[in-house]
Amino acid sequence: MNITSFLKLVEIQTKVASIMPFILGTLYSIYRYKTFNLKNFIFMFVSLLCFDMATTAINNYYDYKKATEVKGNDYREKNVIGSDNLSLNTVKATIVILLLLAVSFGIILTFNTDVVVLIIGMVSFLTGILYTFGPIPLSRMPLGELFSGFFMGVIIIFLSIYIHIYDSGIITLGYENNIISLTLNIKEVIYIFLMALPAFAGISNIMLANNICDLEEDIVNRRFTLPYYIGKENGVKLFRALYYIAYLDIALIVALRIAPVILILSVLSFKKVKENIDIFSKEQIKSKTFIVGVKNFVLMTLCQIVLVAVGIFI
Repeated sequence: MNITSFLKLVEIQTKVASIMPFILGTLYSIYRYKTFNLKNFIFMFVSLLCFDMATTAINNYYDYKKATEVKGNDYREKNVIGSDNLSLNTVKATIVILLLLAVSFGIILTFNTDVVVLIIGMVSFLTGILYTFGPIPLSRMPLGELFSGFFMGVIIIFLSIYIHIYDSGIITLGYENNIISLTLNIKEVIYIFLMALPAFAGISNIMLANNICDLEEDIVNRRFTLPYYIGKENGVKLFRALYYIAYLDIALIVALRIAPVILILSVLSFKKVKENIDIFSKEQIKSKTFIVGVKNFVLMTLCQIVLVAVGIFI
């Protein structure tokens, strides 16, 4: 497998959905908690990137294996494995290597932090695998938007903050005399969730836009996603509502002073986001309008990254 085929197999262009929340969480850690651990940053970055690439490769492998004839066209030829004539054994070996790297760096990160990172990491790994693999993958159910938004938005941002403040008492997990104790700083956990909510909305909408556009083809391939149950019209309404919630949340975290005041300038991006929402509302075509979900996520998250970074220096 050459590098071009590998990058297509792991869909490297989609990694912004995990890397940008990771960077944003890191900046929030520096701004709010005044702390940064370079080693933990590197360990989590490598583990996160490798696992994200692995799950995408698993998804392409699974879709290729389960592919069916759609309107006279062989779906397998639309998949990188078929179009690039990739060996299935090579693809499987690539997946195993990526998973081993992800797990290895995750274990190193755990040794540098605490058991909370291990538990959250294990649950995230399991969810990532079940998202694309198994008898009924989560991506083929009406749970895809929820799980992708929560784990790629909220959990990534939470962990990218927590690895720097693990010893601050925000979460304490203990075991003594056969009793497991858990202590949470509820206020800080809620604040982190609020900081992650725009990423949750943006990533959920990428999945939602994809499922709306693919509705007819997904039904043929027995993928019964959220739009199948709520319909395209309600799916588009939800697509719009999630962006509104995201911008209201940004105003809230600025008002609560858990984000720099300058972050309020990110609402200026709403005009372009609204234009993209209107484009998608008019027609839901994979080749033409799905990309607006990705553009909106990148625009919103990039604005936050830049403004929080400026807030740190101010």
